[in-house]
Amino acid sequence: MNPGEPGRGRGRGPDGRSTDIDSGRGTPGWLAASIRFCSRCGTELRFGTIDGEDRQRSHCPGCGHIAYVNPRLVVTVLPIADDGRVILIRRGIEPGRGLWAQPGGFLEIDETVNEAAVREAMEETGLLIEPGEIVGLYTRLEAAVVVLVFEASVIGGAPTLTTEALEIREFEPADLPWPQLAFKTTHWALVDWLARHHPSVDPPAFAGGR
Repeated sequence: MNPGEPGRGRGRGPDGRSTDIDSGRGTPGWLAASIRFCSRCGTELRFGTIDGEDRQRSHCPGCGHIAYVNPRLVVTVLPIADDGRVILIRRGIEPGRGLWAQPGGFLEIDETVNEAAVREAMEETGLLIEPGEIVGLYTRLEAAVVVLVFEASVIGGAPTLTTEALEIREFEPADLPWPQLAFKTTHWALVDWLARHHPSVDPPAFAGGR
């Protein structure tokens, strides 16, 4: 099935709840605009049909290199305090500055997802965490990312404000800041976490953010 054909995007799975655009639309324009020249020989890339590929792609007419474009992985955590409250940060940087989200960031090329979760939590909150079960995966086609969310136990450290966290706060499961969440991925991660651990809490529909 080629991109754009009827039926593409059916059964996208729960990770598709966090994106506003349809599947099969190719590389986002903002990203495609930055990939213009071959990384091997510097020749200007062409976009079109390539033998053996199931979709049109950018490729080099000089050396034949195909410029595959894949999403990046964002590793995040929902730190849970000993009393069961959820720890969120008020973001200090864009996107979503001033709004609430879970700590996290991009996976580095030389670390595991577990290491990334621990590193990002420490960098953004000063808390040492132990990643536990995976809450979910959430696709953001607009941003070309997949967000991985761990539930995490706090095992050390102390809440410390950083340039990325204007505020660090513990929230009761029934008192989460839904209207002030920064991202749809945060919304759906909290929805999924509540469904497992606090099914009596009825979360509202997504109210805004990215």
